[in-house]
Parts: sequence; structure tokens; C-alpha cells
Amino acid sequence: MTTYGIIGAGHIGSQVARAVIGLGHDVVIANSRGPQTLDALVADLGPQARAATAAEAAAAAEIAVVTVPLRAIADIPVEPLAGKVVLDTNNYYWERDGHIEALDRGEKTTSGLLQEHLPTSKVVKAFNHIGAPDITTDGHPAGSAERRALATSSDHPEAVEHVTALYDALGFDTVDVSPLSESWRVERDRPAYVVRQNRAELVENLAKAPRMI
Repeated sequence: MTTYGIIGAGHIGSQVARAVIGLGHDVVIANSRGPQTLDALVADLGPQARAATAAEAAAAAEIAVVTVPLRAIADIPVEPLAGKVVLDTNNYYWERDGHIEALDRGEKTTSGLLQEHLPTSKVVKAFNHIGAPDITTDGHPAGSAERRALATSSDHPEAVEHVTALYDALGFDTVDVSPLSESWRVERDRPAYVVRQNRAELVENLAKAPRMI
């Protein structure tokens, strides 16, 4: 059993919480408005979940999940996440986040920005190109013709290993597009983004992704 500290309780964060609880893990979940605003969600998630502040969720985490608007990553606690694997679900929506020139010019990646903010953590891209409801409903057994594939990317092999095992447990194949500098291939508006695809199709879509949109 692993404790997941989930920072961000929106659509993706709450579904990842449900998914890992379904695998028998514990969840400490936080949002920007305070733990008192998460009573209904925690009641729905059940006894393996509790609400906390972002700092408390980060400290409690054996594995962390950051799933906040990109503009808010500067608020993610740094020291409590030192040495830990941090799953990054973030995407860049300039309409929401404001323009970030390094992303607009194709010089950096969204996950790379989080890795810069968390220099002592092991950031890994995960769950950023799947609709939230599909996380808990679209898994299929290994070898199934209906098995969907998801991408991951990191500069830390142990982080990729963790995401690969988690995807598999939830019923998804994995395509590794490491290092983290290549994670732009699965970002917003690329061919692999929020498309239901098998492993071969995902590999093809990652390969044909344009660097600039």
C-alpha cells in the first residue's frame, strides 16, 4: 500500500484519487481553497482518503501527483517533495494560464517547468492526455484488442517504472517518450492529445507530432 499525495482536486486529481484507492492505496488530497472545502469529495472517496493542505499532502506523500493549472505550479511545496516521484498531469492553456514565452517558442515543456520548480524531485509526465472519466472506466486487460495506451516521460527511470506499473494496474499500456525534454510530443493539440489509441497508434502519433503549434 502506498500513500499518494494529490495536489489538485479537480477532474483529473479526483479521478486519479479514485483510481489509486481502487488499487488499495491511501490518498491525501489538497486544493487551493483549503481542506474544509473537500468534505464532500473525501466522503465520496471513502475511508482511504483524507483532506489536507498542499504542504501536508506533499509531506504525507510517498508518491505525489501535481494536477493544478500550470500558472499555479510556483505554489507547489518544494522541500516536502524532495527525493519523491511526482506525477505531473499539467497542460498549457494560455487562455487560462496566460502566455508563457518559453512554451510558446517551443523552448521548454510543461513538465520541464515543474521539474525546474522541484529540482530535487523526480518529475514524470502522466495522465495528461486522457479525459478524466476514462481514467477509471477505460482500462482493459493486458493483451486485449481494446487496450488503450498512455504516454509517460521523465529524466528518472524509476519514475517511469512507477507510472508504467500504475498504468498497467489500471488497464493501460505505456509508451515511454523520455527524456522529459521530449514530453512536448504528448502536450495539447498534438496528434496524441486526448485521443483513444493503442500502443502502435500512440507511437505513430508521438513520432509525427510537430514541435510548434
